[in-house]
Amino acid sequence: MKAAVYYDNGGPEVLRYEDAPDPRPGPGQVLLRVEAIGVQGGDLLARQGAPLPAVPHIVGYQAAGTIAAVGDGVTTVRAGQKAFAFMMSGSHAELAVAEQRHVYPVPDDMDPRVAAGILVEFGTADDALFEFGRLRAGETVLVQAAAGGVGLAAVQLAKAAGATVLGTASSDAKLARLTAYGLDHGIDYTTTDVAERVRELTDGRGADLVIDPVGGKTLQASINAVAYRGRIIFLGQVGRDPYQPQLFPLLLKSASLNGLYFGAELDRDPARTRPLIERLITRIAAGELTVVIDREFPLSDAAGAHRYIESRAAFGRVLLIP
Repeated sequence: MKAAVYYDNGGPEVLRYEDAPDPRPGPGQVLLRVEAIGVQGGDLLARQGAPLPAVPHIVGYQAAGTIAAVGDGVTTVRAGQKAFAFMMSGSHAELAVAEQRHVYPVPDDMDPRVAAGILVEFGTADDALFEFGRLRAGETVLVQAAAGGVGLAAVQLAKAAGATVLGTASSDAKLARLTAYGLDHGIDYTTTDVAERVRELTDGRGADLVIDPVGGKTLQASINAVAYRGRIIFLGQVGRDPYQPQLFPLLLKSASLNGLYFGAELDRDPARTRPLIERLITRIAAGELTVVIDREFPLSDAAGAHRYIESRAAFGRVLLIP
C-alpha cells in the first residue's frame, strides 16, 4: 500500500509518500480500505513531537472507507460495510487497522468524505457541550476557534439545543460564513479583546459555557470570559505559544475548568460513547447537522495538507484522499 510516513519528528516536510507493508487485522481488529482521511490537529502535534514507536511511522487518528477484512472474533461489523474508524495511528494510508470497538458502520449512501468528519469533530463537540459542559437551553456558549472542525460542530449542536452561540475566528469573512451554521455573535480574536466583547454581549455576565480547543493565551481569554459558576471545557493545546494561563480568576468566579480527550472516552466508556456516535450518524445522514469540508488533498501531498492546517486558513475539515 501507499502511505504518508515519517522517520523523525518535525514540520510537514518530514512526511514522505512511500510504499509500506499492507497491515493485517489481528483478533478483534478490522481492516479498512481507506477512502477519506480527516486530518486532525492531533495529527500535527504527533508529527511534531510524539515519540515514534517504530519507523517509518504512519500518523493519523481517523479514516473512513470500506471494511476490507475482519480478524477472528469480530462480530459487530463485516467485510463490505461502509464505516469510519478511530485509531491511535495509521490513518494516513490506503489501508488501516482499528479495534472493532472503534469502528462505526454508516449508511451505504453516505459519502466517505462526510463520514471522515464525524467521529472526532462531532463526538468531541457533543461530549464537550452536554456530557461535560451540561449545556441547557437558554444558556450562552462561547466556542473558541469556531471555524475549525470541532468548532463548527459545536456551533451547530449548541444552536440546535437552544443556546445563544458566540464564536471566535481569525477573520470577519469566516465569522460571516458561520452565521449559516447557527452563530449568533462573532468575535474576530485578531482585532478584539474576546473577554471584553463577551461581557458586552452578555450584559456583563460572561459565557455560561466555553469550549476551548486551542489553549495557551486563548485559554486565558476563555477564563476571563466565563461567567460566575460557568464551565470551561479544555480540548487541547494546539496553540503555538507556551503561555501558561493564570487560574486565579476561576477561583474568584467559582468557575470550573474541565479537560476532555474524546479518545479516552471512546476507549474507556464505549457503552456511553457508541450510542452517542450512532445518534450523530443518524442526524448527519438526515441532514440535521453538516460536516463542512474545506479542502481535499491527495494522500501523496499529506505535507501540503498539514501545512494548510497550520496556516489556519481552513474553514471546516481538511481531508486526504488516497
